Amino acid sequence: MLARRLPAIVRFFVQVAIAVVAAILIWTVILMLFEEQFIYLPSKYPEGMYSEVERLRGLEDCWFTAEDGVKLHAWFAKSDSALATLVMAHGNAGNLSHRLPVIRALRDAGFNVLMFDYRGYGRSDGRPNEVGIYRDGRAAFDYAVRRAEVDSNRVIVWGTSLGGAVAVDVALHRPVAGLILESTFSSAKDVARVAYPFLPAQFFLRTKLDSFSKIPLISVPILFMHGSEDSIIPLSLGRKLYEAASQPKEFYLIPGADHNDTFWVGGNEYLERIRRFAQSVVQADTMQQ
Repeated sequence: MLARRLPAIVRFFVQVAIAVVAAILIWTVILMLFEEQFIYLPSKYPEGMYSEVERLRGLEDCWFTAEDGVKLHAWFAKSDSALATLVMAHGNAGNLSHRLPVIRALRDAGFNVLMFDYRGYGRSDGRPNEVGIYRDGRAAFDYAVRRAEVDSNRVIVWGTSLGGAVAVDVALHRPVAGLILESTFSSAKDVARVAYPFLPAQFFLRTKLDSFSKIPLISVPILFMHGSEDSIIPLSLGRKLYEAASQPKEFYLIPGADHNDTFWVGGNEYLERIRRFAQSVVQADTMQQ
């Protein structure tokens, strides 16, 4: 009886194996064809919280151009007697209007804040891609240091999630005073390995976002921030990038925070850690002068 059933059982498992392999191949092809649509999730103007802008007095619309001619939009919030200027690269979804509470809190904490939208996000022109968002980050830094109210020796670049890769690239090519990396990762391949563990997606990605190979070349102070319960970018990837970085560096673990609520969960301590980091950066710059 068993001998008669064996061929049918074998055929069943062969069919299941073929179906699994076919599904893996199909999803891998889909990821390859629509790679950028999986990575970049922009909200175009007027989607977002633009109606809330009036609540933040003194917020200035800014326009500047990347090196390839793409017109970019940003907001500048000025703080009187600013400790430093923060040039902020946000995550892969939404647009700068979704970060209004963060901009307000940082301005009130004593920082000039320049938050910009990548190409294809908000009111910025173009379509996002890896080379393009690096250009956007450099253009935002260049614009910030040209402003009269900005001390070019006190510009800290801040990247959140996807923006971490942009901030690392800016720090590699521009004279930043310090670097803040929040909820970010080592490389796109590492993220793909975690997000799609059953797919060979990491072997076919064209997008690199390889901060891991760049960060050892950066010598300015770096503050890493990561939620202990991050469900999108695992804490292990933030730690991996931290371990690869050169000194001086520090790691701020935010207990209980997920990927998108570090600011809310961290509260006053979150803002205080940023102020202390900025003060240490400024003091180091003063001593070198």
